[in-house]
Amino acid sequence: MKSNSQENRKKILVIGSSNTDMVIQSPHLPRPGETVVGGTFFMNPGGKGANQAVAAARLGGNVRLICKTGNDIFGHQSQQLFEEEDIDTSYILSDNNSPSGVALIFVDNKAENCIAVAPGANGSLSPADIQASEKAIDESDIVLMQLEIPMETVSFTAQLASEKGKTVILNPAPAPAPGVLTRELLQHIYLIIPNETEAEIISGITVTDYPSAVAAARKIMEMGANNVIITLGSKGALLCNAESEELIPAIPVKAVDTTAAGDCFCGALTQAIAEGRTLGDAVKFAAKAAAISVTRQGAQSSAPYRAEVDVF
Repeated sequence: MKSNSQENRKKILVIGSSNTDMVIQSPHLPRPGETVVGGTFFMNPGGKGANQAVAAARLGGNVRLICKTGNDIFGHQSQQLFEEEDIDTSYILSDNNSPSGVALIFVDNKAENCIAVAPGANGSLSPADIQASEKAIDESDIVLMQLEIPMETVSFTAQLASEKGKTVILNPAPAPAPGVLTRELLQHIYLIIPNETEAEIISGITVTDYPSAVAAARKIMEMGANNVIITLGSKGALLCNAESEELIPAIPVKAVDTTAAGDCFCGALTQAIAEGRTLGDAVKFAAKAAAISVTRQGAQSSAPYRAEVDVF
């Protein structure tokens, strides 16, 4: 059960993907045609939507998740794990025609990774599904989305939630094709959180340093977004809005696995906003959570708990 203090916090609705991550840690990432022997295999729950929901919930968030899984063992396991994380699963959907999403992940000894995703049921989460779940939006304060579900569903939800006065946050990952994120969509976005590559694609400006990152952020704001946070890896994160621009440094740690670090950052940032923190303070809080996550293996399993971040 949620504590009374949790119930009084702003409610977060995450709409996105749920996958099962199958991970091989190997000496180096395989090149085309190469078989790398000697790796270690493990399996974890993943998917950007699920990762971000778990990250926010572990940090004390009042979180509800809308996603679609297959009617299979992976889908059933995901539902059980969400409930164990104290995430409201009332609006999770099951697809009898598609398998649950799966991601195949390689991680090398430098903590770099490459990922291939078979979206499965995630690809059938439709605007009609969101419309049928409209009560979940009505009862939430913040709506957080990513791009591992159909673009038409993201656009429909952003407009619906924005018109209802909800705070809409978008993590535009995986990187969209050029022109996919339109002005019509971005005008409904309170906060967008791209990395350098995603910011380049959205803005058309190559990000190589701080000035170019600021230029890309300003361009994305011109396209409609109110606030932009560009994550810059080890260089930190750029916060840009009408009032100011600020580079918030990353926290140096020895990385073991960077899988889902961005998801942890987004979930933590959303929870900090739900607590009423300023965007600058929210980024600093999220940077701590992400720094802890990269010192561990896995996606959801690497997300820290609140007590860990508070003392970090």
